[in-house]
Amino acid sequence: MGDYYFHLDHLSVGYNGKAIINDIRIGINKGEIVTLIGPNGAGKSTILKTISRQLEMIEGRVEFDGTELREYSYKDLSCKMAVVLTERMRPELMTCHDVVATGRYPYTGRLGILSREDEAKVDAAMKAVNASELGSRDFNAISDGQRQRVLLARAICQEPDIILLDEPTSFLDIRHKLELLAILRRMAKAENITVIMSLHEIDLAMKVSDRILCIKGDHLFKEGQPDEIFDEEMIRQLYDINNGFFDPLFGSIELPKVGGEAKTLVLSSCGRGVPVYRRLQKANVPFIAGILTENDIDYQLARLLAEDIIMSGVYETLSDEVIQKALCIVDKCDQVIDAGVVIGETNAGIAKILEAARTQGKLEKM
Repeated sequence: MGDYYFHLDHLSVGYNGKAIINDIRIGINKGEIVTLIGPNGAGKSTILKTISRQLEMIEGRVEFDGTELREYSYKDLSCKMAVVLTERMRPELMTCHDVVATGRYPYTGRLGILSREDEAKVDAAMKAVNASELGSRDFNAISDGQRQRVLLARAICQEPDIILLDEPTSFLDIRHKLELLAILRRMAKAENITVIMSLHEIDLAMKVSDRILCIKGDHLFKEGQPDEIFDEEMIRQLYDINNGFFDPLFGSIELPKVGGEAKTLVLSSCGRGVPVYRRLQKANVPFIAGILTENDIDYQLARLLAEDIIMSGVYETLSDEVIQKALCIVDKCDQVIDAGVVIGETNAGIAKILEAARTQGKLEKM
């Protein structure tokens, strides 16, 4: 099985003896953050439930810290693995502190009485997720986002070697999404805890993960490091995107470009065109972008949203041909937007284009 800390060996997962994903083979190192991504219904939750022993394996085996998963007693496994799934808990008459405290039950006696040390660990876990003020509140009376933080605190005070999370950022606002992922990153890197989770926010998965597992169809679609997974074509295939784009530079999903004849020219550089491109797209206005080079950050978005792009060579002085092309477009356009283009030695010819637009009464400065 190799030297991996957590190893899925020819694993098939599914329900009622019928596999929906076959032959999953992946090794995970201690302290890695591994994220499952893929379309709804692909089987991400099924994999997590199987490797947490909430579902029976159809075929194959899972080895965890040198021991086959099924050889662990549930008590021993609960001391090593914490699980936060999407199913809503509805405990009766339990405060948030009570819910978090259940994370200490694997370590208590049969009566589940917490020691002073256990109570300190509960308080520390709630503090870690900024949920201390929720301690005395009824767990069923707080928001979904607050519940998610409380359940993470329960997992933290369990002191696991590995933590499994199914869509942990669901219901959280952006502040608490970032806080939660920062906590998971600290747990992985500072405390050497292995994190396996599913995420729908692929921009966040791109930023926080060491490894990505792409789940689609009846086999593992693709696995690798984020820079191997998050390119435009790979994400298009994974999610069957035909009505927009994934931009790997910005880590964002873009709506499709606005079709039709472009009567607006945007002149920009150094990222100043990006907000203008988005504004025009929201207004359903097709546009031409220029004068850009392939290493300009504006180009990375313009190639997805612009109807056309006036291009120049990297580090090359604007040629007469490029300037003339731009002047012809100015003549045909109704509007020329100066998004704050920076003029230097190599693109000094843009001044001539701006002056032509000004003379024709078409220039608008942003």
